[in-house]
Amino acid sequence: MHWYEKLNQYFPVEEMKSREHMETLLKERSDIYHKDEGQYHVLMYAELPEFLFIDYLFVSKESRGKGIGHEMIQKMKEKNKPIILEVEPVDYEDTDNEKRLKFYKREGFKHAQSIGYSRRSLATNEVNQMEILYWSPNDESEEMIYNAMKKTYNMIHTYKDTEFYGTKYQPVDEVLHYDQDRREDTLNMLDELD
Repeated sequence: MHWYEKLNQYFPVEEMKSREHMETLLKERSDIYHKDEGQYHVLMYAELPEFLFIDYLFVSKESRGKGIGHEMIQKMKEKNKPIILEVEPVDYEDTDNEKRLKFYKREGFKHAQSIGYSRRSLATNEVNQMEILYWSPNDESEEMIYNAMKKTYNMIHTYKDTEFYGTKYQPVDEVLHYDQDRREDTLNMLDELD
């Protein structure tokens, strides 16, 4: 099965980039956008000088629990840069979602509580809330993570968006919000998974 089909079957339609978008990123932005593919996994990521962004990480069902996801994350950690990714908010009805969040928590990722992220899907036209998780080797601030996410959104998510989708994604300032004083009762989804 082609790597794109693996991702497309696993990730919700509202989170998927088009095949053309991803193939163009791999070709035209090969300086920063990469694919690591094996028999049981697909990892799509961007590497910039100051951080890494995991766009998609897929591990096949038959190989889960064999340490493949851990190996992929470990390879990324060895680059000694903050690692950032987007996840759906915890949904206890969706066991895959809950397992994914537990996996990242075991790998040392934190929930960026001061970053709000909601974007309208060009596939479904619905607004999707996402959470930002990050791993930080040098205790980087959430403000640094926020600025890295803005850069990712502008360089990766919206790359040639009109060409691929016939319309533009929302501007970054409508999608990402940084609020250092978010209320204390903000849900920390990773702590709830204990």
